Amino acid sequence: MQNKLFIKNKNLKTEIIIKKNYISKFIKGLANKNEKVFCIIDSKVKNSIKFTNQKNVKMFSIKCGEKIKTFDNFKNLSEKLIKNNVNRRSIIVAIGGGTLGDLVGFVASTILRGLDFFLIPTTLLSQVDSSIGGKNGINTNFGKNLLGTFYHPKKVLIDISILSSLPKKQIKSGYAEIIKHALINDYSFFCWLEKNSNSLLNLNKSFLEKAIYKSIKIKLFYVNKDEKEFLLNHNSRAMLNFGHTIGHAIESHYNFKKYNHGESISIGMITEAKISNYLGLLSSIELERIIIHFKKCRLKISDNIIKDKALVNKLTKDKKNFLKNINFSLIDKIGSSIFYKKLDKNKVYKILKNI
Repeated sequence: MQNKLFIKNKNLKTEIIIKKNYISKFIKGLANKNEKVFCIIDSKVKNSIKFTNQKNVKMFSIKCGEKIKTFDNFKNLSEKLIKNNVNRRSIIVAIGGGTLGDLVGFVASTILRGLDFFLIPTTLLSQVDSSIGGKNGINTNFGKNLLGTFYHPKKVLIDISILSSLPKKQIKSGYAEIIKHALINDYSFFCWLEKNSNSLLNLNKSFLEKAIYKSIKIKLFYVNKDEKEFLLNHNSRAMLNFGHTIGHAIESHYNFKKYNHGESISIGMITEAKISNYLGLLSSIELERIIIHFKKCRLKISDNIIKDKALVNKLTKDKKNFLKNINFSLIDKIGSSIFYKKLDKNKVYKILKNI
């Protein structure tokens, strides 16, 4: 299988490398080519990787989770780098999951007005989703990712060997995003997942590598069509937010404590599939087929907060909204998505009460 992919336009070129047991060699290569290398690493995976001691590599360990995406952590990390004499010939490397990539990418895009950034995602969720496409940022009291930049890493290293250190809960979280890519864009990929989900969830490397590669290809389709999410049609990068309008609201409502990201998005996808069905876009047969697959994989599919007005109030803060409507990325069949712009707050509440 091809092990390299690219994001290319006139302003950037990001190389995405898929390899096994390559993290240490990758860092060593960066150290040999750059004056200073600042590695920010998730404390949970620090002991899973063997690093060679090189004088120009500085390691900072952070205990990660959604809670790190704050003003205070943005300030603290930036000042720590400045205190350690970061300069414009330095590079910054993030080694961890999606929350670390979001925070470090935001720091890299702003410190000294932008430094070269390299990303090594260590969770399945970040490998198939957040590491691709240049989005980063932090949360506010009003919602998730409301402050951030589009800033692409120079290279992304996807090393599937690191996934063996993850608990099953984290693997299922990443699998939810893989299913999302199939649901919005590729019917045949969804059929393949129906047959091979057990192999993926049990970390069979050949199946896993194929699923990661396919997911990244789908995400790149939207990123290359609509890098900064300006379009309002079926090619919009917003299609990648299927399940996320509801999912982000659930995360925010529970202060990121009850569910991890994949679990929230899993509930969000089933809820938004039901909204698609309610609106006459998605057939009941296909809705049931999706629910059956989620149940088979033991993914989260519901939470009582869905029918609470408090959730709708959270939905009004979503970044995709305009003209007082709550905008959704919905599906009209398995493998096909649309941008739906016709629902105000009261209509959404009514739908959620009736699905």
